[in-house]
Amino acid sequence: MNGPVAIVLKGYPRLSETFIAQEIHALEQRGLDIRLISLRHPTDKRRHPVHDEISAPVNYLPEYLGDEPARVLHGWRAARKKPGFGRALRVWLRDLVRDPTRNRVRRFGQALVLAMELPPDTSQIHAHFMHTPASVARYASMICQVPWSCSAHAKDIWTSPEWEKREKLADCDWLVTCTAVNAEHLAGLALHPEKVLLAYHGLDFGRFACPAHNRPPRDGSDADDPVTLLSVGRAVNKKGFDVLLQALAEIPPGLQWRYIHIGGGEDLETLKRQAADLSLNERISWLGALPQEEVLANYRGADLFVLPCRISANGDRDGLPNVLMEAQSQGLACVSTDVSAIPELIANGVTGILVPPEDRQALAHALAGLIAHPPDRVRLGKAGLENVRAGFGMEAGLDKLAAAFGLEDQD
Repeated sequence: MNGPVAIVLKGYPRLSETFIAQEIHALEQRGLDIRLISLRHPTDKRRHPVHDEISAPVNYLPEYLGDEPARVLHGWRAARKKPGFGRALRVWLRDLVRDPTRNRVRRFGQALVLAMELPPDTSQIHAHFMHTPASVARYASMICQVPWSCSAHAKDIWTSPEWEKREKLADCDWLVTCTAVNAEHLAGLALHPEKVLLAYHGLDFGRFACPAHNRPPRDGSDADDPVTLLSVGRAVNKKGFDVLLQALAEIPPGLQWRYIHIGGGEDLETLKRQAADLSLNERISWLGALPQEEVLANYRGADLFVLPCRISANGDRDGLPNVLMEAQSQGLACVSTDVSAIPELIANGVTGILVPPEDRQALAHALAGLIAHPPDRVRLGKAGLENVRAGFGMEAGLDKLAAAFGLEDQD
């Protein structure tokens, strides 16, 4: 690959998308020349260390077209002179008929600016997420007649209409996704299923080294030394934290525990009110979004990790949450649900515990059992650690990505 690759992101940098930053940094280390294109300015006040290690410049497109009308108008005038503009306009108008929203208009406006500002030697456009970023990449690709590709993750797959997924799969050069469940679904929609690649994100074990010390054998009997439960994830419906709070309220009163939640999210205040209604406030710490080194410290200080994922009413769901791999990399026993691709990582009763989604009683029973029996936590934590290090390192997925980007013959 001769020219740079423009990577289109919904927002950059984001604390909740460590896996994307990790991938970008690793591809840079392998020699990929990258330009970052962000559809939104950052809202997080803090950054992960890996963001400071990425050297690629960032171009922020107009988040709303009315914010920079002159820039959008300039993009329109410049794009009209490009040979692929006519096709891109026809495709966008067809999409707009089926999706007559302001967001669809905004995507095309952003694509016009991107097409104008794209370095002339750009060899490829790559979108992270199959919904909005892929639409912008697709329209700009048509205008500039530059190939495009895509990384599909979770919400972007399961909340996008089938017609749009089929047409994007037909237009892109290739698409990579991070779970076998995703890959099977998308390959079934593609005219050329071989375009769909499976590459787990995996972990950089240089950042997630094995824990140096064993955890104390807390068993929930000491009020001064309770068992620490931890969750890391945005406070949104698909994470199932409301079910978790209900389960925590059903744990037998004789067991001593405390719960730590790390993450921001639109439902955070609602969850805090729910915790108050359940009289759980004194046992819960809401830490908000944290940088990676502080998250890692919390993994190492916790006794049990819990993430009760569900499928939301609109179809949104997690793929394979990276936080489960991160927790297991620290020998932390995990409790989750048998949703989406989570069983690709956790074998129930072997490398963790899986309960049905929405089942607060099953969740409470699983948590109570592990709170009271530290040897079970040790067994599951050790098996999970061995499994994640054996099968979920980042290098295997990066090898596939590097090959897709044409880096396989480079030093």
